Amino acid sequence: MFDHILVPLDGSSLAECVLPHVIAIARALEARVTLLQVLERTQDRSQAQFVDPLGWYMGAAEARTYLGNLAARLQKAGLQVETTFLEGQAAERIIEFARDRDVSLIVLSSHGQSGLSGWNVSSIVLKITLRSYLPVMIVRAYQPPAPDLMGLRYRRLLVPLDCSQRAECVLPLATTLARFYGAELLAGHVVTRPQMPHRAPLAPEERELATQIIERNRLEATRYLRQLQPRLSDVDVRMHVAVGDHAAETLHELVEQADVDLVVLSAHGYSGGTKWPYGSLVLNFIGYGATPLLIVQDLSPEEVERTQAEMAARERKGH
Repeated sequence: MFDHILVPLDGSSLAECVLPHVIAIARALEARVTLLQVLERTQDRSQAQFVDPLGWYMGAAEARTYLGNLAARLQKAGLQVETTFLEGQAAERIIEFARDRDVSLIVLSSHGQSGLSGWNVSSIVLKITLRSYLPVMIVRAYQPPAPDLMGLRYRRLLVPLDCSQRAECVLPLATTLARFYGAELLAGHVVTRPQMPHRAPLAPEERELATQIIERNRLEATRYLRQLQPRLSDVDVRMHVAVGDHAAETLHELVEQADVDLVVLSAHGYSGGTKWPYGSLVLNFIGYGATPLLIVQDLSPEEVERTQAEMAARERKGH
């Protein structure tokens, strides 16, 4: 499972909203933690030669002191903590570090030093999430922070399942967290109504066909979850099958109605391939979810196809 958690920080209180979750996850998984801060240089070449060495040295010293103080707080919670300070472009250096140091999970605040915005995640968080090809946890910085750094206890976890083995890759992690905190594990499945494009009202036989498909899929999902339940017998689990027009919308509604405090998702389900690091449902939760999100990547970095932009950038660097 996850034994090395990476926590990128930028010195802001918004970024520190992840710390209660880091403690909660690391305690349950007995994982070591690395706190990382990247001090970025200006990208303006015209100003690169005017970097103030003294100012740069002071900034680096402040970053190391900041990380050391946070590490001491986490160590009081019983965690094994290391700190690292790097220079360069934040997203690129964080991804490089995560790959080089066998990081199992990256925990990110949705926003940091640049402040809150109308976007659900900052550009740096989006870059890391899309290009690290590793399990990622996103904590929403615009939600009220946990009042106690060491007092966070998960109460209800949502695990969306689509009857595929790929989606089940989250179960070892979800059950470990649910067992450790005595939380309820809500296993949810959405039966989507079939899309039947038409310009005129559906004929009776077409409506009947749609009803039959929905009922068939509902029964199959119910059977699947019942067969899965014995594997989850040591946790408090509740199975939920819903019918809706859109899986993502129905699951968002379920998160609100059930007061879920952590969503645990597989990067792909039965319809996912290897062309992209995430399926459409995960991308929807990244872009529109308001609850802490933990994504388990079911593909290795080598299995994910590189985009044309990524390949072009690599070729340019090689010249």
